[in-house]
Amino acid sequence: MEGMNPDQSLDFRGNQPLALATHARVSFENSKQVATMPFLHGFRRIIFEYQPLVDAILGSLGIQDPDRQDSLESPRYLANDGSRVLVLNELLEREAHSPFYQEGVSYSLLKMAELGLTHAADILLQNGANLNFEDPVTYYTALHIAVLRNQSDMVELLVHHGADINRRDRIHESSPLDLASEEPERLPCLQRLLDLGADVNAADKHGANVKATTKDGDTVFTCIIFLLGETVGGDKEEARMINRFCFGVTQLLLAHGADPSECPPHESLTNICLKNFKLHFPLLRFLLESGVPYNCSLHGPSCWSGFHIIFERLCSHPGCPEDDSHSELLQKAEAALELMVASSQRIQLPSNFEVNPKGCLAEKIKALYSSLKQLEYCPPPLKHLCRVYIRQQLRPWPVDVKVKALPLPDRLKWYLLIEHSGSNDDDV
Repeated sequence: MEGMNPDQSLDFRGNQPLALATHARVSFENSKQVATMPFLHGFRRIIFEYQPLVDAILGSLGIQDPDRQDSLESPRYLANDGSRVLVLNELLEREAHSPFYQEGVSYSLLKMAELGLTHAADILLQNGANLNFEDPVTYYTALHIAVLRNQSDMVELLVHHGADINRRDRIHESSPLDLASEEPERLPCLQRLLDLGADVNAADKHGANVKATTKDGDTVFTCIIFLLGETVGGDKEEARMINRFCFGVTQLLLAHGADPSECPPHESLTNICLKNFKLHFPLLRFLLESGVPYNCSLHGPSCWSGFHIIFERLCSHPGCPEDDSHSELLQKAEAALELMVASSQRIQLPSNFEVNPKGCLAEKIKALYSSLKQLEYCPPPLKHLCRVYIRQQLRPWPVDVKVKALPLPDRLKWYLLIEHSGSNDDDV
């Protein structure tokens, strides 16, 4: 803070609340002259008008503005020091009726959220800080900033004080859940938000319904879909890390009611996994074994169908007898189809669903198609109904692990299981 000896402002070993208060007050009074400089305009003038109070609040806690210094020496320890808390309370009481007081304490709350200083933030909230105050540049609130900095305790404090847990920022339309699902290190915040009641299907400010899409069509799964796309052709170890992260986030979101099968198709995680079933089979398996619809959950198979997507992918594969890739593709396709069949008592195929396969896979694709059409038109056999019912009772994932633990004959277990040896489940 300008006007304060840096050594004194960061000295938390002595008990000098009076000296700290004097320095903070002198600095605040001197810098008031800068606040009214007439040539400033826009958000720069807005910030400069209450920046002196912000500097005084940070200085009273023994820290500098994190945007103005290269490193912070134990800011959490400094801010929790008893003498510094006393100085902060005295400063807030003295300046309670000064111009731009609420703006100053509200902007300081953003700094506390960034640093994770919950005790100091609680004091500011008790002294008039506005939870909905937005950073003049980014338009993030304290809750958004706390999530970006992975300050899960701060997130809980702000929510308990009444922060809107589903609020989207004005620029990117990102909710706290959206921000928490962007990076692996923010998983603690994602878990805390969900535990605190964040709505994975919350509407945005444009009036989107339960689909929770923004004006640009983004959903809570948008970041996951983007990250999955980054695994194509990339480093294998990095791809494994991304897959684990996406798998973990998807588990959390599904456990709290998110629907990955909604429109639009390009924002549907289920749709994306079906189109890339060879690459994302472990995640697709998890979705289907968790009871996620394999068709559009809003409009049914007439919109998009998992069966149609799988067969379309099979028919477009340029397989040839000397190419071994087609055998792995067919194996995973059969497993994906079997997972879909085993998840519903009667399968749903889109109307006018026909296939026209060519190449070395043609006969096998026709055989798969014929078996599906037979299941669609004939009454489901009792053994199929039993299989569906037992697997549904063993949800959530992993179903096959639970099947193997059942006290049943091996032959019956074999029928209940959906084996797939090349699914790379170890990646998740």
